Amino acid sequence: MSWKSDFRSFYYEGAPEPEEMSFLPEETALLVIDIQNTYLEAKDDAHEAARWQPFMERMNEVVIPNTARLIDHCRTSGVEVLFARIACLKDDGRDRSLSQKKPGWNYLLLPKEREDSQVVPELAPQADEIVVCKTTDSALTGTNLRLILHNMGIKHVICAGIFTDQCVSSTVRSLADESFNVVVVENCCAAGTMELHEKELEIINMIYCQVASLDETIGFINASS
Repeated sequence: MSWKSDFRSFYYEGAPEPEEMSFLPEETALLVIDIQNTYLEAKDDAHEAARWQPFMERMNEVVIPNTARLIDHCRTSGVEVLFARIACLKDDGRDRSLSQKKPGWNYLLLPKEREDSQVVPELAPQADEIVVCKTTDSALTGTNLRLILHNMGIKHVICAGIFTDQCVSSTVRSLADESFNVVVVENCCAAGTMELHEKELEIINMIYCQVASLDETIGFINASS
């Protein structure tokens, strides 16, 4: 399997293979999206706990360990590491976007200082690594991240995080619209189910981003040295 041929949608079924990729570290950023304590909390309801068990297993066994490895590699290689997290500025959440105020699973009230809104300890930001707080799905729409990336001379953005079909996808589309070259690291992301995860990767691949594995992505960074 290869990033050049995996996750092909109907639109790109017969498209030629993309060219090799190589990223200069000083032009590259890793963006870790919404891997926060709230999503790793145990469910009180037994039915809900059972429904979410595969997601929890993927997060603990795949996504968090792989993202930790990716972060370490980026730090060592000189790639800027940034974080986006869902967190409102007002305790009552009235600064949230409509999508986070609607009733149902997407309803989120995560004041910025509260423990459940923080990045999980295994991936905690270090030193002056930038963390943006958003009340939107897209990390660009709800923050000054676009300006930050442009000011730092970033051309390539590597994305990891959750949920593949929601905040990751929205952020990737926004980045693509701003003409950043985007890579989504497949085994550093998760959705509620693997079906949703894989289908969304198929939808965004080759138009808004390139979808690659952790090892392939590390290769893109190393190829420039």
